[in-house]
Amino acid sequence: MAAIHFSLYGPSVRSNPAGAAGGSSCSWLAATENLRCGGGSSDRSGWGRVSVRSVERRRRGMCAVRSSLETAGPVVVGQVTEVNKDTFWPLVKAAAEEEKIVVLDMYTQWCGPCKVMAPKFQQLSEKHLDVVFLKLDCNQENRALAKELGIRVVPTFKILKDSKIVKEVTGAKFDDLVLAIETVKSS
Repeated sequence: MAAIHFSLYGPSVRSNPAGAAGGSSCSWLAATENLRCGGGSSDRSGWGRVSVRSVERRRRGMCAVRSSLETAGPVVVGQVTEVNKDTFWPLVKAAAEEEKIVVLDMYTQWCGPCKVMAPKFQQLSEKHLDVVFLKLDCNQENRALAKELGIRVVPTFKILKDSKIVKEVTGAKFDDLVLAIETVKSS
């Protein structure tokens, strides 16, 4: 079993009322463990509701990963690769070994702002050939991974470097996403 270290922010969520300035997003209600689509936005999303053991691991800054690299295909650039609970961490680790940044789009099929961002995310993948672009459908099958990554709203974009989450953009904020990618690439 390997350990992947990443940092997570504390559970601080600020929402704008529908129609307020800021990107659109869909909220994950941690108390009911449901996703809700709305016009608000959130930043610095936190841990979500998970087991005490998982929370304790996150407080220490690490999570155990039981996936093997054999489940991941090659790291692909120039396109968006769909991942799931079995392929996400192996692809992130493979990208880290190649010293590539990973940008993850966490979305749902029913989220309007997610659908707006999808073609823009694809364009970014074609522009930034030195970055790995992944997308994760936060459906029932991938719920545990979504919680592990601390999702509160969709769309949420996580930027990883050396298998660690270093930036996050929540909501349909394309300009913020571009700026975050450029910032991580230059660091």
